[in-house]
Amino acid sequence: MSGEHRLTVLDSGVRVVTEAMPSVRSAALGFWVGTGSAAESQDDAGLSHLVEHMLFRGTDRFESVEIDQLFDGMGADLNAGTGRETTSVHSRMLDVHLPTAFDAMADMVWRPKMDAALLEAEREIVLEEIAMYDDDPQDKVFDVLGAAVFGDHAIGRAVIGRAEVVAGTSAEGLAAFHRGRYVPSNVVISAAGSVDHDAIVELASKAEAAGIAPDRPAPVLDEPATVAPHRRFHVKETEQYHLTLGAPGITRFDDRRFALRVMDNILGGTSSSRLFQTVRERDGLAYSVYSFQSLYARTGQLGLYLGTRPDNVVKAMSVVGEELRRFHEDPASAEELARSKENVKGRIVLSLESTTARMNRLGSSLLGDVPLLSVDELIERIDAVTVEDVQALAQDLFAPERLSAAGVGGDESLFRRSLEAIHPALAEAA
Repeated sequence: MSGEHRLTVLDSGVRVVTEAMPSVRSAALGFWVGTGSAAESQDDAGLSHLVEHMLFRGTDRFESVEIDQLFDGMGADLNAGTGRETTSVHSRMLDVHLPTAFDAMADMVWRPKMDAALLEAEREIVLEEIAMYDDDPQDKVFDVLGAAVFGDHAIGRAVIGRAEVVAGTSAEGLAAFHRGRYVPSNVVISAAGSVDHDAIVELASKAEAAGIAPDRPAPVLDEPATVAPHRRFHVKETEQYHLTLGAPGITRFDDRRFALRVMDNILGGTSSSRLFQTVRERDGLAYSVYSFQSLYARTGQLGLYLGTRPDNVVKAMSVVGEELRRFHEDPASAEELARSKENVKGRIVLSLESTTARMNRLGSSLLGDVPLLSVDELIERIDAVTVEDVQALAQDLFAPERLSAAGVGGDESLFRRSLEAIHPALAEAA
C-alpha cells in the first residue's frame, strides 16, 4: 500500500487529491461537494438530496439512459450519497476507463439538466423515498433522536428532507440552489488506485474549461445552541419498540476522536462489546443493539440503539441503565482496551486495501479540513489511548443527565416508564 497522496489546487479553487496503488488495475473516483442537510434552512430542507438525484437525470451532452449505458458498458459502479455536510458522486472502474468516467461525472456534477419535466419525475421518486423511510421505524427513530438532541438546529434534521419542500421546489429554484453550492472552492475531486495524478489534474482542468459555476462563499454550518435533554416519541404500531439514547458529542477536529472510537467499540460497537453481550447474548432482549458516534464540523453525536418487543422494553432499558452506570465506574479493563484498539487498527488497515475506501478517505478528509494522517500515524494515535482517556470520555459524554431519548412504538407511557432506569428526570422531560 502506497499511503502517499498528491494534492493540486486549481486556479478556480477545485482541489484534486489522488493516491496511487500500483498493485491494482482499478480506479476509484469521487466528486465531493460541501453541501448537505446541516447547511439548509427549513425552507430548503432536502434540496441537497434532491439535487443529488437530479445529477443522474442527464446533462446537455448525456441523457440519463446514456449515463446508465455508459457505466454499465464499462462494468463500472456509479452511485452518489448525501449526508449532513457532504454530497458525493463516486464510481469504481478499470483504469483504462477512468477518462471516460471522469468526463461523464464532471458533466453531471457541474452541468446537470434542471429540466422541469425531469424534475417532476424525480420529485415523485424522492417523495416515495421519504415515505419509505417514514414507514421504517428503525430509520425513523434516528430522525426523532436528532430532534431530541439538537432541537430545531439543521444538524438534527433528516438528511432526506421535508416532503413539502421537495414537492414545492421549482426547477429554477433547484438550479439556483445548485449554482450556490456546487462552486469550485466547495468541491474536491479524489481518486485512488491505478491513477496518474497529473492526468487527472488535466482532466479536471478540461472540465472546468467547458464552464462551471462562478465561485462564491458556500453556506457555513452554525454551531448548535445547547439544548436541554429531551424525550421524543413517534407513535406507530410496530412489532418492536425502537429505542435510542443520545447526546451531543465531539467535533471531527477533537483529538479525543481516537479515544472515542476505542470507547465506542467497548460499549456497543462490536459483538464482544458490553451492550451486545448483556442485552442480546446474556438476556436475549434484542436482536439488534449497538452504540454509535458521528463527528461533524461544529458538533458531534453519540448514542445507542436497541429494538425489542413491547414485553421487554422496561427490562431491556433497565439492563442498558446498569451497563451505563458500570461504564462510568469501570469503563474498560486492560483486556477490553487492548481488544478494542486492535479491532480499530485492523479495520483501518483492512479498509485501506480498498480503492474506494481510500478515495472516500481522501475526499471526505480534504473537504472536511481533517489532516490526512498516514497509517502509521493513525495506529500511533490509537495505541496511545489509555483507560483514563476512555473513562474521561465516558463520564463526560455518557453522563445520564446529558442523554436525550427517542422511541418509535405503540405506547409512549411504556417508553417513559422504561427511561426511569436511565435517569428519572428523563422520564419526566418535556
